[in-house]
Amino acid sequence: MSIILGIDPGTSRIGFAFLEKRGDSINLLEYGCLELAKKRSQVERLKAINDEIGGLIGKHRPETAAVEKLFFSKNTKTALSVAEARGVLLNICAQNGLNLMEFAPTEVKLALTGYGRAEKSQVQKMVMSILKLPKMPQPDDAADAIAVALTACYTNKNLKK
Repeated sequence: MSIILGIDPGTSRIGFAFLEKRGDSINLLEYGCLELAKKRSQVERLKAINDEIGGLIGKHRPETAAVEKLFFSKNTKTALSVAEARGVLLNICAQNGLNLMEFAPTEVKLALTGYGRAEKSQVQKMVMSILKLPKMPQPDDAADAIAVALTACYTNKNLKK
């Protein structure tokens, strides 16, 4: 059995998901979205990310963390803020000894749909199908985190046991 943490990084919204993989079976344990008020300073948001995600890691004790790579952004200020948040997330995963995997959005799409340029709706349908969910988890950030975690399940040879 393996527990996998999937993370969709952002500055004001961090999607997270915990999956349990037992053999060929994958179960969704918990998912959600850490929402950080934009009125808070960047330092306050980064500390909250560290504390909240660290608490969730302590609760579920995953062995692996899968984090989405930074997507191209035309807004340099936004890209830098997301990069800082990713840095905090990568650090908290490293501090907890997690096996870290990083995936570009195209890699997630390819792993789940077989096509690296699939539409977001196609990825969401595959998430629902794989996990036998009656409806798509909301918000989108949480659904994206689930997709990232599923990508780790399908691409990590150690998790296929």
